Amino acid sequence: METGYLLGVDFQTWWYLVIGATFTAYAILDGFDLGAGVLHLFFKKDLSRRIALNAVGPLWDGNEVWLVITGGALFAGFPIVYASAFSAFYVPFMLLLAAIIGRAISIEFRSKEPMKWWRQFWDVSYSLSSLVIIVLLGVALGNVIIGLPLNEQQEFHGELLFFLKPYPILIGLTLVGLYALHGAVFLSMKTEGRLYAKLTIMIRWSLRIFLTLFALLSVVTVIFYPQFIARMEVHPWLFVVPLLVMILLVLLTKWVKKKKYPLAFAASSLIIALMMMLVFIQQFPLLLPSTNPDVAGLDIYNSASSTKTLKILLTIAAIGVPLIAFYFGFVYKTFKGKVEMDETSY
Repeated sequence: METGYLLGVDFQTWWYLVIGATFTAYAILDGFDLGAGVLHLFFKKDLSRRIALNAVGPLWDGNEVWLVITGGALFAGFPIVYASAFSAFYVPFMLLLAAIIGRAISIEFRSKEPMKWWRQFWDVSYSLSSLVIIVLLGVALGNVIIGLPLNEQQEFHGELLFFLKPYPILIGLTLVGLYALHGAVFLSMKTEGRLYAKLTIMIRWSLRIFLTLFALLSVVTVIFYPQFIARMEVHPWLFVVPLLVMILLVLLTKWVKKKKYPLAFAASSLIIALMMMLVFIQQFPLLLPSTNPDVAGLDIYNSASSTKTLKILLTIAAIGVPLIAFYFGFVYKTFKGKVEMDETSY
């Protein structure tokens, strides 16, 4: 196919980087409010739950926009991948959509009535929806990493529940631990008093759970998926990424012990970014690997839109991304600081 270049890099690679950047932004930004949702039921008092909701209230819906942008970027730049992925993950994506809707209405409906049973119902809905979203995203990511059953026409050809494999499920559980930690650290920066004290305990427990699951995931990857390590051996510079992750884990543990939570939040954000970076670098140029030995899979070249389309998309991205970044900077600056309860609170 025709290939154009910008600064010595082809347009297909540029758009791959755009998708990687938008998905990483979603993983970091929506990660902390999803993690806060997972922890929500551990707050026993209604006031604590209201404070936790108000900490993410002005931010969660904006954070979800990055997932929409990623889906739109994939559809526009790599439509064949979009079609194959959505047909393969039809069931988990429908569950994901239901969970996203469930989380939204739970946050908005909770404060509409004062009855205890009403608020408890939406609290459970909010927490379970957040948990389901994280697990499904992790499971989908895990299946993309190990490959999908594609036929000669690059179409999904597998069982309905093919995605329920141990390795993707382990990735989903590890992501739950990481996001719980990410969310707890974020909430600690927005709260004070007894809730802050409770969060310091939750942060330590979340850190232990994440480190345990991360260690297990690393061992399973090395033993059962040595092809990932083999690729790193071909490109030794790739070992820099997991090395940085390990350094950040050590620093994160140190900062948690010293209750330096802004630094801990920066560390957890960088860990998420580096893990996403490692996945995208490992996959490149593949977008959907195939488990069928006779099918190469879908990469950024055999599934991309035309070069003209990619040029237009990159122009739009060059204009839109700075505007979005400015908007998010404004929102986060406006709502920085500790949460205060008033008549507009959830």
